[in-house]
Amino acid sequence: MRRTAAQLWRTSFLGGNRMRILLGTLLAAATWAGPACAQESVSTYLARIAAIDDAGPKLNAVIVTNPAALAAEKAARGVAGPLAGKAILVKDNIETKDAMATTAGSLALKDNVTGRDAPFIAALRAAGVVILGKTNLSEWANIRSGASSSGWSGVGGQTKNPHALDRSPCGSSSGSGAAIAAGLAWAAIGSETDGSITCPASVNGIVGFKPTVGLVSRTHVAPISHSQDTVGPMTTSVRDAALMLTVMAGSDAADPATAEADARKGDYAAGLAAASLKGVRIGVLRKQAGTHPGLIALFDAALADLKRAGAQLVEISVDFPPEMGRDEYAVLLYELRSDLGAYLRALPGKPPIRSLADAIAFNKANPAELRWFGQDTFEEAEAMTDEAVYQKARENSLRLAGREGIDKLLAEHRVSFLVAPIGAPAWPIDLVTGDHSIDAGAGNLAAIAGYPHLSVPMGAVEGLPVGLSIMGAKWDDARVLNAGAAYERARTAVLAKPSLKRWGE
Repeated sequence: MRRTAAQLWRTSFLGGNRMRILLGTLLAAATWAGPACAQESVSTYLARIAAIDDAGPKLNAVIVTNPAALAAEKAARGVAGPLAGKAILVKDNIETKDAMATTAGSLALKDNVTGRDAPFIAALRAAGVVILGKTNLSEWANIRSGASSSGWSGVGGQTKNPHALDRSPCGSSSGSGAAIAAGLAWAAIGSETDGSITCPASVNGIVGFKPTVGLVSRTHVAPISHSQDTVGPMTTSVRDAALMLTVMAGSDAADPATAEADARKGDYAAGLAAASLKGVRIGVLRKQAGTHPGLIALFDAALADLKRAGAQLVEISVDFPPEMGRDEYAVLLYELRSDLGAYLRALPGKPPIRSLADAIAFNKANPAELRWFGQDTFEEAEAMTDEAVYQKARENSLRLAGREGIDKLLAEHRVSFLVAPIGAPAWPIDLVTGDHSIDAGAGNLAAIAGYPHLSVPMGAVEGLPVGLSIMGAKWDDARVLNAGAAYERARTAVLAKPSLKRWGE
C-alpha cells in the first residue's frame, strides 16, 4: 500500500474520518491557485495528495510519497537560493536515494530501491529542493505497446486528467503533468523521448520544457533511447522551469552526451522578466495545427497575442517526410534493447529482470501486466538486432529532423523559433482500445533532432487545455525559455482551472 508519509500525516494531524472528509472537501475545492501562489509546506501537499489523489477523484498521479520529505523540508531551512524548500515530485523512472522504489511503472521493479540519486536530483537537493514523492507514468515510458492507454502502469494504475477525469493525461510523464495541474507539488520532473513532457504539459494546462539532449544528465534514469531521451521540468510558469533547469543542467562523465553541458549552461531565469518578442521573427507551422476548429481558433488567438507583443509572424507550409518517423521508430527499437538492458544489468540488488527479454518474460508470467494491452513494441525491439539498419536509420532521422528540418526552416525563413499547437485537446481514456488522439503538432521534429521544445498553456477548447509549442535550434534553450516567458505575459486567453470532474459535468 502506498502513501507512507501521507498516511502518517493524516494519522498524526487529522484524527478522524469526519475531519479527513472535511479537509478533503476544502482542499479539492482549492487545488489550483496559479503560478503566483505562495510556497506551500510539505504537510499541505501531503494532505492534498491524500484528499484528491488517494481519495475523492483519485487522480492516481502519485505512486508514493517520500517518508523523509518532512525532515528534508526542515533541513532545507538552512539553504539559501530560490529553490530552497520547494517540494517537487519525480517521475518514477528516475532514481532517488530515498526509501522509494524506482519502478518505471512495472511490477517487475516494484521493489527496486536503489539508494542512489540521478546526478541532477543530487544537484536539486543541494539547492534545497525537497523530494516529495514519485509520480505515475505510462509504463516503461510508453514504449511497451502501440495500443497503450497513456497514464496507465501496472504499479500505479490509470492516471486521470484533473481538468476532466475521463480524459487522458497524455504520456508518458502523465502523473507529473496531472499532479502539478492539481496543485500536488510546486513542480515536477518529467522525461521525454518524443512528446512525453510536452504532451502531458499541454493537456494538463501547465508548462513543460524538453531541453536540448545532452544539457541534463540521464544517468540513473530508466532509458529508451540515448539518442533522444532527456529529463526536464514541469511547472506552473516558465520562470519556475528556468529556475529548475539552471540547477539541473551540467556535464556528467557517465553520460557522454553531456560533454558540452557545462560550457553551454547558464542562469536560465536571468533576463526572463525583460524578455521581449519585439522584432523577433517566428515561423508559424500552419499545417501542423491540424483541422479541429476549436484548436485552430485557439492557435490563431495565440498568434494574435504574439503579434501584439511585437513578433513578426512568418507563415511556413511544410510537410514532414514519412521516412523521418519510420526511421525514428527503428532507432528507438534498437536502442531500447541495448540501453534498457545495460540499465537493468547495472541495477543494485537482485531485481527479477536484467534484460528486455527478461521484462517480456515477466509480463507473460504476470497477467495483471497484460490485461489491458500487450507488449508488441517490446517484442519488436527484442528482435531488432541489425546494427547496419540502425545506423542508417539514425543518420537519416537526424538529418531530416535536424539539418533538413528545424535548422533549414529557421535559416530559409530567417526565423528564430517555430510555433504550432503541441497537439489536440485530451481524448477520452480508453483502456480497451488505447489512445485516440487527433493528429496535430510538430514536436517530433525537436524530439528526433534533440533540440529544445517548450509547451506553454495557450487556453482551452471546451475546458480542455492546449499548449503552444515553441521550438528552437540546438543549445538555444535560454532563448526558447525567454520567448515562452514573453508569450506568457502577452497571453490574453483565460486559462482553464481543473474541475476534478468528468468532462461536461
